[in-house]
Amino acid sequence: MRAAARARLTAPWPMLLLPLLLAAMDAALVARNSSWWELTLSGLATGALLLRRRFPLLTLLLVLPGTFVNYIWIAPITAVYSVAAYRPGLRVTTLSASVFALVEFFHWPLEDHPLALDQDNALYAIQCVMLGAGPAALGLLARTRTELAARLDELTEGRQRENRLLADRVLSTERARLAREMHDVVSHQVSLISIQAGALQVSTADPAAKATARTIRELSVRTLEELRQMVGVLRAAGVRGTDPLAPQPRLADLPRLIENSGLTVTSSLASGDRPWPEAVERAAFRTVQEALTNISKHAPGAAVAVRLTARGTRLLVEVRNGPPTRPADTAEALPGGGHGLVGLRERAVLLGGGLVAEPTPEGGFLVRAELPAAGE
Repeated sequence: MRAAARARLTAPWPMLLLPLLLAAMDAALVARNSSWWELTLSGLATGALLLRRRFPLLTLLLVLPGTFVNYIWIAPITAVYSVAAYRPGLRVTTLSASVFALVEFFHWPLEDHPLALDQDNALYAIQCVMLGAGPAALGLLARTRTELAARLDELTEGRQRENRLLADRVLSTERARLAREMHDVVSHQVSLISIQAGALQVSTADPAAKATARTIRELSVRTLEELRQMVGVLRAAGVRGTDPLAPQPRLADLPRLIENSGLTVTSSLASGDRPWPEAVERAAFRTVQEALTNISKHAPGAAVAVRLTARGTRLLVEVRNGPPTRPADTAEALPGGGHGLVGLRERAVLLGGGLVAEPTPEGGFLVRAELPAAGE
């Protein structure tokens, strides 16, 4: 509504002066043979129209004396229209139109209009009512139209704001998905590179190869640390999402993942004959991948068992490792972002399942995920 008021007060000068010129012509034609004080009141009524947009009620009060002594119509009609268009409140508009009709009916001099119940007075009364009601109705229509236009502008701005918020939310969702996929994929591969470099550093007798292996391991550690910081920033600005990023791993990729892990793994991948939803296969793969990465970092030399079991409409994923056979290399320990198991639990919950990660009595660790097929 404020925008409509500003537009009203800053209207072009021709629109402001046109009613003034018409009222001046009307007053000049009607009051040309009147006395000086009647001409003065008619001129005041004409000049008052300059204030009609900012002070519509004051304008009407200044116009009524000239209307009472002369039969000028343009100025009072414009004043009544201005009250209806620029002054909120139906009561004020009705009162203004009624006052103008009464002033027009009981015209100066009063003795020329006796209060007789005849046809002439009845027709004149109807004319005065129409003179007051017509501009009032047009003014109300104009004000309603202005308010509707302002409301439409507000609704348009609100929709644009909602669209921007939706776009920001989609962007945050993509950032969260990117963070999760980055942690699952890149950290796993870099961890394997670092482990292989450490093994080469211990087993080789060549000083140059030993130095190269140490450099590779140091770079791997630094890369994982930078990755951890980046993932933290991305996840801090993200929200949960369910749509995957392509391309995505499937259960058929698990044997190659286990083979390339560099661990001693006993596997039983009995996922059943039924086709599993892509989200379930992706979650199962990421569960095994994260578990193997954690075993490589925290339980070197431990025996590992990976088992997939189909139980009706649910896929059970279990990765169990025994105690480590040698201490972890704490001097150059691989950094972790702390998001791996959290991300796995989020995946399982979004699918309607759950995940358990806990140490075993034998000194090992167990990761078990139960992933139901979507919609079942």
